[in-house]
Amino acid sequence: MSEPCTHLASATVTDLPAAIRGCQECLATGGTWVHLRMCRGCGRIGCCDSSPNRHASRHASRHAATARHPIARSAEPGERWSWCYVDEVIVRTP
Repeated sequence: MSEPCTHLASATVTDLPAAIRGCQECLATGGTWVHLRMCRGCGRIGCCDSSPNRHASRHASRHAATARHPIARSAEPGERWSWCYVDEVIVRTP
């Protein structure tokens, strides 16, 4: 069994925005995505690791030194889970 996530206190953004157009960086560059994730530290919408550019994990790794953006939640309809990039564990969202 995995250890619990030690970064939940940094997850200040919990609710998805009312409207999501897509991965913010892919929209700006004309890229494509498979699934979307939302940073629970700042609310940024990025694409998943199955997407060509992996913007959600790149966002988390860019901010790894500050440990302010370690958790992303699924931004897909009906999905209620998050992923901690530091602890590499799924965090269930109520």
